[in-house]
Amino acid sequence: MAKDRNRFVCQACGAAAPKWQGKCDACGEWNTLQEELAPAARGPGPAAKAIGGRQIEFVGLEGSSAPPPRIPTGLPELDRVLGGGLVPASAVLVGGDPGIGKSTILLQAAARIASGGRRALYISGEEAVAQVRLRALRLGLEKAPLELAAASALRDIVASLEQESDAALVVIDSIQTMWLDALDSAPGTVAQVRTCAAELIRLAKSRGFALVLVGHVTKEGTLAGPRVLEHMVDATLYFEGDRGHQFRILRAVKNRFGATDEIGVFEMTERGLVEVPNPSALFLAERRGNVSGSAVFAGIEGTRPVLVEVQALLAPSTGGSPRRQVVGWDSGRLSMLMAVLEARCGLTLGQNDVYLNIAGGLRINEPAADLAVAAALVSAATDRPTDPGTVYFGEVGLSGEIRQVAQAEARLREAQKLGFAGAVLPRRLARGGRAPVALDGLRLSEIGHMADLVAPFAAKGAKAAARPEVAAEKPGRRAPVPAGAEA
Repeated sequence: MAKDRNRFVCQACGAAAPKWQGKCDACGEWNTLQEELAPAARGPGPAAKAIGGRQIEFVGLEGSSAPPPRIPTGLPELDRVLGGGLVPASAVLVGGDPGIGKSTILLQAAARIASGGRRALYISGEEAVAQVRLRALRLGLEKAPLELAAASALRDIVASLEQESDAALVVIDSIQTMWLDALDSAPGTVAQVRTCAAELIRLAKSRGFALVLVGHVTKEGTLAGPRVLEHMVDATLYFEGDRGHQFRILRAVKNRFGATDEIGVFEMTERGLVEVPNPSALFLAERRGNVSGSAVFAGIEGTRPVLVEVQALLAPSTGGSPRRQVVGWDSGRLSMLMAVLEARCGLTLGQNDVYLNIAGGLRINEPAADLAVAAALVSAATDRPTDPGTVYFGEVGLSGEIRQVAQAEARLREAQKLGFAGAVLPRRLARGGRAPVALDGLRLSEIGHMADLVAPFAAKGAKAAARPEVAAEKPGRRAPVPAGAEA
């Protein structure tokens, strides 16, 4: 009988090496290889030979299939991110920073599903039953018929779940605390996470219950454990936001049963996570429209239009190297926009410290935010506020041209709903091309180059210089808030 031998497995990517080395050859990470016990190769056997099997049936693309059934969670924002609710026999992975609200929202969803007549099981490997009960008491869920258990041994969990035939939802909090005694490695290692997740997903597929796994994240913000874990599940959700901030953003980065990049907005309160049905109004509620360096971006997150405020601040640099501090956006695109403004529009920004912030804690990833960021930078550089009733969206190219973006009509409708009077957007591609639908009461300003964006600010500066009473206005006074923004 062949003897077992040790191998070294990378805790970042799962690659195996016959001996320890400081750097993983597969992913390039340092000091991530740990020793694990693995069975030796068994040599040729029945698995290596051609074995018989049944013939599979191939079908064409044409045909109809019924949509998968859904289990409503009782939280419409969570259902939106999931694509309509949980799907039976599916696996969902929820990740986020410590204390961001992962356990809270799952406890709320599980309690509401249990209160709706379905059976929900909550298994915690991090907290005792008494601690979960204390959280439920704080959230006002102590009367919900939710069944709790505190366990981390995979054998015990699987043996218990195999006896449950009517469970609709099983929550595992968290997958990094699960361990299988057949593996000679600590909980949270690549082998343990991969094996435990595979066994739980197999059980969910065979028993038909929806499985939700809570995952830890690394200091870089990615899910801890092997990358294959995200491929094994049907949906991967990330919690975004800061523990010190009241807003939480739940984003779907993978979903086999719904749209990706869909977001749900929640507000952390003493009673848990409360849904925000109109995030645009909440993000703009404290906006001051007569302050330079501020612009409103009309964005699209998944299928939802969202309006957020982009804030920019320029200050004289006191050191040899100017600072570039960005919150909620890509720092590389900020450098590109500053280079375009300097090279194509003649603005001098390089000697200043530049600070950029997306108000509300939302992270923007789409290139359509280029025009709003550029407007905020130009406003800060010229010390002239943007029009408080105007939104901006459009992609900026390296030659300074403004490029078209998708779903312009949805962005304009959201702006009109919140009481905005105008929009600055890219010019249509060619004469006779399809332009965005002109909504009643909404003024559209189509521009084709960054120079068209900078020119009005220069004109404002000339008018203000000619009117001393305008230049002497006290800054910081709160501008009228668009309709609906106080909701």
